[in-house]
Amino acid sequence: MHAWPASEVPALPGKGRDLRIHDTATGGRITLDPGPVARIYVCGITPYDATHMGHAATYNAFDLVQRVWLDTKRQVHYVQNVTDVDDPLLERAVRDGQDWTELAERETALFREDMTALRMLPPQHYIGAVEAIPGIVPLVERLRDAGAAYELDGDVYFSVDCDPHFGEVSGLDADAMRLLSAERGGDPDRPGKKNPLDPILWMAAREGEPSWDGGSLGRGRPGWHIECVAIALDHLGMGFDIQGGGSDLAFPHHEMGASHAQALTGEHPFARAYVHAGMVALNGQKMSKSKGNLVFVSALRRDDVDPAAIRLALLSHHYRSDWEWTDQVLADAVARLATWRAAVSRPDGLSADALVEEVREALADDLDAPAALAAVDRWAARQNSDGGTDEGAPGLVSRTVDALLGVAL
Repeated sequence: MHAWPASEVPALPGKGRDLRIHDTATGGRITLDPGPVARIYVCGITPYDATHMGHAATYNAFDLVQRVWLDTKRQVHYVQNVTDVDDPLLERAVRDGQDWTELAERETALFREDMTALRMLPPQHYIGAVEAIPGIVPLVERLRDAGAAYELDGDVYFSVDCDPHFGEVSGLDADAMRLLSAERGGDPDRPGKKNPLDPILWMAAREGEPSWDGGSLGRGRPGWHIECVAIALDHLGMGFDIQGGGSDLAFPHHEMGASHAQALTGEHPFARAYVHAGMVALNGQKMSKSKGNLVFVSALRRDDVDPAAIRLALLSHHYRSDWEWTDQVLADAVARLATWRAAVSRPDGLSADALVEEVREALADDLDAPAALAAVDRWAARQNSDGGTDEGAPGLVSRTVDALLGVAL
């Protein structure tokens, strides 16, 4: 599976700062020093309806991570999956009378278009669950043969009790986990499971549903969590720098994935930091496909909203905060974009050397994009009011906003 084209990232004078970021597992901020190649895995879409503002906000957060690392003169090894076979996708295809593969391909293509328009830097490896199945089957077999998994009516389940570190990612107690498991794709009430929280690794073939050769597992398809583990281990290995996604992935997805990997390798941790973006609401409720309260990037683009304004709307909220999309949020972003473009359109201006460092410091401090925007606002206000004589300043501001915030002026 191919990703989308990369926009050029301008080089800035000097060097950026190491990223200090909130780690869900520890509940505090840690400084990441990845070495010459930073490694990040971000969980991708289930392509039955893409791309709403909740998606866009999440991928914007991890795009900022990449930009901060690139500014420190590191390379970035970024991997993202596509869950192109899963219950919600199959259910939507049946509801709409569509072939599930055509639905997945269409929505994945739309996602690529949206990411390109928003200038999100693409992953080096963009892997679908279906194409990962040949690598998933041996991992499930290894877990089963090691006693970390068991069969139940043809399905194979992972035993969470086999991992002494289970629970460290989300920090939740068993009761909270059980509730979220039921809400987020698990089956804690299924009879015969060793532990209600045990997640499925391999689902035996069901009538009317797609299935693949699972070797000794029999025909079936993979569970959700093992998909990402197989892809991450194949392309990044253990101990990569950031596992990222929306805050609703901390449990069960990232918790289970960490345990799968740790049981497979005997190593800990799966990722050095677990980073989660907040949820975006509309009309007082979390934006979600199940509720149908979605604002789509593609719909805004069809209405001729500048993608740079959409990106500024996302950047105006801290990535970890829960916030609500409103017409005013977009109107403020459109106005900000116009102000910034007016400021950099002048032939000379106020020195921008200090501004570059302000933006760098804000983003290095747990991706504080609102603080970075405020710094550019102050420069633009003075520039539009008084101006200056530095001929290189407008260009430097444009390159800074492009390189670090992904906004083309």
